[in-house]
Amino acid sequence: MTVATVHPPDWHRLAIPPEPALPLTVEQYHAMIRAGALESGEPLEFLEGWLVTKMIKNPPHRVAVRKCRLALEKLLDAEWLVDIQEPITTADSEPEPDISVVRGDTAKLLDRHPIAEEIGLVVEVAEASLERDRGWKKRIYAAAGIPVYWIVNLVERQTEVFAQPSANGDRPVYETGQVFRSGDRVPVVLYGERVGEIPAADLLP
Repeated sequence: MTVATVHPPDWHRLAIPPEPALPLTVEQYHAMIRAGALESGEPLEFLEGWLVTKMIKNPPHRVAVRKCRLALEKLLDAEWLVDIQEPITTADSEPEPDISVVRGDTAKLLDRHPIAEEIGLVVEVAEASLERDRGWKKRIYAAAGIPVYWIVNLVERQTEVFAQPSANGDRPVYETGQVFRSGDRVPVVLYGERVGEIPAADLLP
């Protein structure tokens, strides 16, 4: 287990289109969906005001998402639901993390998606998306105050765990980061309570 140190590119800057434009608000994005301007299932995510194409998912990605979901579901009680690739709503984004651990029954949320205050953990399985997940996505989740963020890194075959989000200043960060490799056990912490652990190898295809 080691401390994670990464230096991502500025994805927010790279995402701004070359022509003058203003980012959308979450409300405007929802209005576009209601009006039918965006179809369900389109490979897009709404990140910090911009519509962004999702990365291609290869078979190892699908396998890792399923393994992670099953491992988490074995640990959690009925208070928590493990969602796969479903939207969550923050102040300026609506990302669709590969996994989100949500407090309560999301089937009762008929007029909105889960918000950050209802989420104990988000997970991104990273292959082609590794730089985006370490940079742009990490900043979005930290800014929203989501307490724990995992990156299941298929490229380097490790799980990177970030905690203690800080939204101070214009560069939200997670104050702590650890790397778990084969032979390590990844702690599952929800709202400060350690509910169990998962062998790091069990999260990888």
